[in-house]
Amino acid sequence: MDSVEHDTEDRGNMWDLEQKLDQPMDEEAGRIRSMQGEKKLSGLLVLRFAFQSLGVVYGDLGTSPLYVFYNIFARGIDDREDVIGALSLIIYSLTLVPLLKYVFIVCRANDNGQGGTFALYSLLCRHAKVNTIPNQHRTDEALTTYSRNTFPENSIAVSTRRWLEKHKFRKNVLLILVLVGTCMAIGDGILTPAISVLSASGGIKVENPKMSTDVVVIVAVVILVGLFSMQHYGTDKVGWLFAPLVLLWFLLIGGIGVFNIWKHYPRILKAFSPVYVYCYLKGGGKERWASLGGVLLSITGTEALFADLGHFPVLAIQIAFTTVVFPCLLLAYCGQAAYLYNNTDHVVDAFYRSIPDAIYWPVFIVATLAAIVASQATISATFSIIKQALALGCFPRVKVVHTSKKFPGQIYIPDINWLLMILCIAVTAGFKNQSQIGNAYGTAVVIVMLVTTFIMILIMLLVWRCHWILVIVFTGLSLLVELTYFSAVLFKIDQGGWVPLVIAAAFLVVMYVWHYGTEKRYEFEMHSKVSMSWILGLGPSLGLVRVPGIGLVYTELASGVPHIFSHFITNLPAIHSVVVFICVKYLPVYTVPEDERFLVRRIGPKNFHMFRCVARYGYKDLHKKDDYFEKKLFDNLFLFVRLESMMEGYSDSEEYSLNGLQTCRSRDLLLTSRDNEVLSQMDLTITSVDTITLAKSPQANLTTRSSGQGSGQTDVDELEFLRTCRDAGVVHIMGNTVVKASRDSRLYKKIAVDYIYAFLRKICREHSVIFNVPHETLLNVGQVLYV
Repeated sequence: MDSVEHDTEDRGNMWDLEQKLDQPMDEEAGRIRSMQGEKKLSGLLVLRFAFQSLGVVYGDLGTSPLYVFYNIFARGIDDREDVIGALSLIIYSLTLVPLLKYVFIVCRANDNGQGGTFALYSLLCRHAKVNTIPNQHRTDEALTTYSRNTFPENSIAVSTRRWLEKHKFRKNVLLILVLVGTCMAIGDGILTPAISVLSASGGIKVENPKMSTDVVVIVAVVILVGLFSMQHYGTDKVGWLFAPLVLLWFLLIGGIGVFNIWKHYPRILKAFSPVYVYCYLKGGGKERWASLGGVLLSITGTEALFADLGHFPVLAIQIAFTTVVFPCLLLAYCGQAAYLYNNTDHVVDAFYRSIPDAIYWPVFIVATLAAIVASQATISATFSIIKQALALGCFPRVKVVHTSKKFPGQIYIPDINWLLMILCIAVTAGFKNQSQIGNAYGTAVVIVMLVTTFIMILIMLLVWRCHWILVIVFTGLSLLVELTYFSAVLFKIDQGGWVPLVIAAAFLVVMYVWHYGTEKRYEFEMHSKVSMSWILGLGPSLGLVRVPGIGLVYTELASGVPHIFSHFITNLPAIHSVVVFICVKYLPVYTVPEDERFLVRRIGPKNFHMFRCVARYGYKDLHKKDDYFEKKLFDNLFLFVRLESMMEGYSDSEEYSLNGLQTCRSRDLLLTSRDNEVLSQMDLTITSVDTITLAKSPQANLTTRSSGQGSGQTDVDELEFLRTCRDAGVVHIMGNTVVKASRDSRLYKKIAVDYIYAFLRKICREHSVIFNVPHETLLNVGQVLYV
C-alpha cells in the first residue's frame, strides 16, 4: 500500500513539474518576494539594531564637533553674534539634510536594504535599460531578488524611461555621474581618517601649549598606520565594542553641551530662530559666504550613513538618529557655541577647551577612539563601494578577501587599503592643520550629495512614481541647500579644496577607461560570436579529434558560442569530449540566492556534448576562491542531464526543446546518481534557448513504461560519460584579448587604450587567479581587438 501511495505521489510531483514547464517564473518569484517583504522585526530586535547602528553608521557624523567651529572661524571671531548665526546655520543644516533628506527620504530609496551610489544605479538599471553592458536576460528577472515595478503606458515613469533609453549618450552621462559620486566617496575614505584622527590628536597640545604641531602630526600618522595595518583582521572581533563606545561618545558630548549652556550662556538657544541665519549671511561679504564651507562639515558623514545602510533596517537607523544622534549633536554644538560666546579667542581648540578639567583626559581618550571608529566605518564603506564598482565592470580586478564568516559584507581589499593609507598620510603630513583638510573634505562631501540628489530625481520618477510636484519640491529644496554650500567651497579650492578633485579625477579616469575597455571587449564578443549553423556543420566531432576530458571555456557571453572557441578549434587539432561554456556575470541586484545562481543549458544536439553554464552574482556577492565553484558547476550539470531526460520521458509536449523560452523550477527534487548518492537538493533553472533537437512525433509519448526506461538508460549512459570525462581531466580555456587603439584613432583614445588600459590590465589580477584556476590546467587563447 505504501509503495502504491509513493508511486502516486511521484506521478503527482512529475505532473506538477510538467505543468510548470509553460509557466513563467515571475508569479512564483513574486510570491516569494512578497513573503520576504512581509517579515516584520520585533520591537526589541529593532531597538537592538538601532543600538548597533551607532557604531557602524554614525561614527563619522558624530565626530564632526571636533573641528566644525574652527573651520567656520578659521581667521578668528570678530563679533560674538556671529557665533549665534553660525550655530543657527548648523542647526538647520542638520535638520534639513541628515534628518529630513537622508534619514526619512533617501534611506527609503534602498536596493533591498543596500545603500550608496551604486545601489541606486542598480535600482535604476532594473527599471530602465541604462546599463552600458547589456548582458541581462529575461531569465534574470525571475530571480527572487530582482524586484522592480511596472508602469502604466501613459505615466511619467514610462516617458522618463524612454527618454533615458533613447540615446547611448544619456546612459553614459548617467554612468559618469555615478562614477563621479563614487570617486568622491572614495575621497571621503581618505579625508575622513585624516581630519578625524588629526583633530582628536590635537587634544594633547591643548594641555601642553608649547608642544610643536609636528608632534601632533606624528601621533596622528602613527595612529593612521596602526589603523590601516589592522584592516586585514576585519572588525568582526572588535566590532561589538563600537556601538557602546560611540554611544558613550554621544552621551559625553551631549552632557558637556548641557553643562556649557548652563554655565556660559543659556540664551544661546535663541539660535533656533531662523532669523539669525539671515542676520549672519547679511552681515558679511565673500569671507562670510566662504565660511559656509565650515558649516558644511557639520553634516559630513551623512553619505556614509546611506552607504552603510545595508547592515541595518531603515527603521533602526531612523530611531537611532532621532533619539540619540540628533539631540546629542544639537546639544554639543549649542554647548560649544555658548562657550565661544564668552571665549572667542579659544576657537582653534573650541571642543577641547570647552571640556571641564575634571574629565578632560577621559574625554580625550574616548574622542580618539571615536575618531578611529569613524575612520574604520569610512574605510569599510570604501571597500564596499569598490567591490560594487568591480562587480559592475567599473574597476580593475583586485583581490577581495572576506574577513568574517558570520557577516559576508565585511571585506578587505589589500591593494586599496595600502593606497588609501599612503594618500591619507600624505594629506595629514602635507597640510598639518584641520582647516585645509576640512576644505578638501567639504568639497568631496557636497559633490557626493549633489550626485545623490540627481539620481534621486530619477528614482522618484521611475521607481516610486511620485507626482511631479513632489519631485520638484524635493529637488528645489535639496539643490537650494547643496548648491549654496557648493558655491561656498568653490572659494576654498586653492586652500585645500583641490585635493579631492585631483583624487577623484584620477580614480574617474581609471574607472571610466576600465569600463570602456570592458564594454568594447563585450561588444567584440557579441558581434563575432559563432553561428550555430557553423557548429552544426562541423558534426558531432566538431571536425576534430575528441579527446577524453572536459573543456571549460570561459566567456562573457550568456548566449551563443564565443569567438575564442572558433579560434581555438581552427588552430588546434583536438578538442575535449565535453565542452562547457562558462559565463560569470554580475547582475544589478545586491545578491543572487545560492540555489538560483547557476543556469544550465544544452548547446546543439545531445551527441555534441556541449553545454552552457551561467553563474550569476549580485554586486555584494563574492566569488569564492576554492573548489566550491567547480563542484557546484558539475552538480548542476549532472542534475540538468537527469532532469532533462525525465522531462522528455514524461512530458506531453516537446515544445520546451524547440521554441521560445520556457522555464521550470523543481524545488527540493532528490535525484540519485548511479551510486545512489544524492546529487542535489536545490532549485534548478532550466532553459532551452540554445537547445536544438528534433521534435519527436506525438506517438512517441503514447508508448508504455518502456519508453521511460529507455530514456532512463540514455540518461545513465550520458551521466556515466560525463563522470568519466571529468575523471579524465578538466582544462580551463580562457580568452586573453589584447585591446589596442586603431591607427586612425585620436590621440586621447590612443593614450587611454594603449597606455592606461594596457597598464591597468598588466597590474590587475588575471581571470585565472580570480577563479583559482591551477596553472597546469590553464590554456590561454590570445586574440587582438582594435577599437
